[in-house]
Amino acid sequence: MFAYIPSHYLVIGSTLMAIFMGTFVMFARMRSQKKPVNAKKILIPPIAMSTGALMFIFEEFRVTPIQILEAVVVGVIFSTILIATSKFEIRENEIYMKRSKAFFFIFIGLFVGRSILKVILSDAFDVGELAGMFWILAFSMLLPWRIAMLVKFKKIEKAHIVQ
Repeated sequence: MFAYIPSHYLVIGSTLMAIFMGTFVMFARMRSQKKPVNAKKILIPPIAMSTGALMFIFEEFRVTPIQILEAVVVGVIFSTILIATSKFEIRENEIYMKRSKAFFFIFIGLFVGRSILKVILSDAFDVGELAGMFWILAFSMLLPWRIAMLVKFKKIEKAHIVQ
């Protein structure tokens, strides 16, 4: 599928797309902190991202079980940082995401780390395989983070309703 495109163009293109998506996520996160949170808003991102798994229909994106394990382990490690910095607060009788000064720097750090890994690994892996691994890494980071957020949200919601 990508045989006619030089691999360094694909790596550069995917990195530029990641910069665009990362910027979008940062602005969306900043805007969402101004509105109350609910379970639906917490769960939509992993559900929407799960459609990306359709890439594995194509042979170019398929990865080995060990590559899946490696990507999941790195994603889960990265998710712990996001989980630690995601907190809620009650304002105006509603539940909001608490602003974290560290979130921006952590998000940028995770993005830069992923980009450096992609450049380093692009010589060792086929571009499609690498895309599959990084999708798994991102999903493995997003899903535990959002599940942890949902658990925290439900605890606060339950305690808030009781009061």
